[in-house]
Order: sequence, then structure tokens, then C-alpha cells
Amino acid sequence: METNSLEDVLDRFCKGVSNYGPFWDHVLGYWKESLENPNKEEFLTLCSFGNLRNLEVNKSGKLSSGEENEAYFRRGEVGDWKNFLTAEMVDRINSLAEEKFGASRLKL
Repeated sequence: METNSLEDVLDRFCKGVSNYGPFWDHVLGYWKESLENPNKEEFLTLCSFGNLRNLEVNKSGKLSSGEENEAYFRRGEVGDWKNFLTAEMVDRINSLAEEKFGASRLKL
């Protein structure tokens, strides 16, 4: 299986190119749902990093491309991104997040 550089993956991510659709639209959809149904704490639990990481499908499943689902879950530690992203990558993500999330009051 061919691997992609982090720079290439980030470029596609920022352009909204993904097998699952634009990340920004997914986040805004969940944000909107949480505002419309603020009393559904089960929503937060279901979408938590710990819950998603521990689902059996994410521990042992594979994508149709052969990539392990567990590859989507790193350590889940605050600040771990500094081990992977350059300052320029972070600036690009932050600028795009401000553009996409500005009207929603949602912050990174």
C-alpha cells in the first residue's frame, strides 16, 4: 500500500478531500446537534475519544484499503500534535478553522 506524506494528507484535509467528506462539515453538524439538544449528555460520551478508541471495530477493523482502523487513534494526549506538525501546518489549520467555524462561535 502506498503511503502519503503528512504534508500531502494535510493539504487534502484542508481542501476537504476525504473518504468521509469535509471534516469541518462533520464538526459543525455535531456542534449544531449539541446546541439543539444540550441535555443529551449521552451524545458527549458516545463521541468521546476514549469511547471511540475502545470500540472493537476501531481496535481490530480495517478499511477497504487495508489500513488498520486503529491508525486513526494516537495516544490522545494534549499537545501530542507538536510531535508531528510544523508551525506552518498549525497556522494553516488554525486559519482554516477560524474561517470555517467563525460564525458558529466554535473554537479549536
